[in-house]
Amino acid sequence: MAGVSGQAVASPAGYTRGMLLVIGACSSFALLDSISKYLSSFHHPLLIAWARYVFHVLVMVLIYFPSMGRRLFVTRRPGLQLLRGLCLGMSSVCFFSALAVMPQAEATAITAVAPVLVTLGAVLWLKEAVPRGAWWSLMMSFAGVMLIVRPGSALFGWAAVLPLLTALFAMGYQLLTRLLTGIDNGLATLFIGAAVASVLLAVLAPGDWTMPTRPLHMLLFVTTGVIGAFGHLMLVRAYEYASAAQLAPFGYTHAVAAMVAGLVFFGQFPDWLALTGIVLIVITGVMLAVVNKLPLRPLED
Repeated sequence: MAGVSGQAVASPAGYTRGMLLVIGACSSFALLDSISKYLSSFHHPLLIAWARYVFHVLVMVLIYFPSMGRRLFVTRRPGLQLLRGLCLGMSSVCFFSALAVMPQAEATAITAVAPVLVTLGAVLWLKEAVPRGAWWSLMMSFAGVMLIVRPGSALFGWAAVLPLLTALFAMGYQLLTRLLTGIDNGLATLFIGAAVASVLLAVLAPGDWTMPTRPLHMLLFVTTGVIGAFGHLMLVRAYEYASAAQLAPFGYTHAVAAMVAGLVFFGQFPDWLALTGIVLIVITGVMLAVVNKLPLRPLED
């Protein structure tokens, strides 16, 4: 864990860059979710997830292989890279499986514990410092998400295990991304993770997959790979500027971006409770950003 443990303080400029990159990644993922929602009316959700990672890999090969060559595939920690890719793929498998057996609001609500788990993992595993106000920000932002999705009784059923697993795999993916920062080339990390996830989803493919034939659907399948690669690249770069514990609360901007995307693409205007949740998430994020211009509180031995 060289290069991670003990990195308690990010410069104000680095922290701001990391924060903006995470917000940009969450916005990209919200756009990706909207495209996936549209395509899921015509194609199996796991096919959409598989195509996302396949085109992610192809886009990276086309753009970066001419200049990087084999360095795009090389890693000094193959075990960690394999584990990271498995976490990435399994998070998609668990979330889409959850959507098949429970309402989206409940699945989203449970998955929203991921930033809390990331902060705990960063403190306990990576030995990162605790950002000022991080726990309050996480709790308030989580409350904001609950106001947006407003889960019902299905939150407590057996199916709730699936989105909980999604959150756990998402935690593993983000912590491993941080852990590999400074060890492997960031672009190699980005490529290997998507390659492993695409192979995993191909292995788990159901028998009723039908490939797209409409030109618009073909274009959107490719677009998911482009947007996914761009979003994950921003996430990888974010961890080069700030710690996982510092950046975890800003993962809740995904809910805000998803609300905006729902309004733009599906005409789903949020009610006053959802708007209150958005305001709560934004305010806590701004407060955390301001507070973290100050030195971090070091982790106690």
